[in-house]
Amino acid sequence: MIIPKYKVGPSLIPFAGKGLFADEAISKGAVIIAPDNVHTVWPEKKLREYAADSVEVESSVRWFEDYFSLTPEWSDECYVNHSFTPNAQWHLGFIFALRELTPGEEITMDYRYVIGSAEEMPFKDSVTGRAIVGLSWEECLRGSAEQLLKAL
Repeated sequence: MIIPKYKVGPSLIPFAGKGLFADEAISKGAVIIAPDNVHTVWPEKKLREYAADSVEVESSVRWFEDYFSLTPEWSDECYVNHSFTPNAQWHLGFIFALRELTPGEEITMDYRYVIGSAEEMPFKDSVTGRAIVGLSWEECLRGSAEQLLKAL
């Protein structure tokens, strides 16, 4: 569920398609997205039994350790795009604002926190050209906790 007012529109990130934009000011540290209606959680081992382009894999995000939530309904949360310099942080299924966000600002996060350990996204970061490779669970938890502490 997306907490603040928002809109979906053309992303400002090259080749990203659509993006999720704040339609109101968002305070630093505020929850932007919270998990709701989570009905399917699988261990990564089960998820990897499916083709990389399957709806199961395409709609999954790492929730904790090696468990992934699946949301094939494709809600507007899927329009949060990747950035290596994000303005929001994924932490245990929630997305928090890392700084004050202004109306009209595109919400971005670092995808390395929501894909499997050492998993590589099928595209490169369009700004830097760098590969987007999943962090280990320990790096995810430590990194997201550190980012949240800075935001509070």
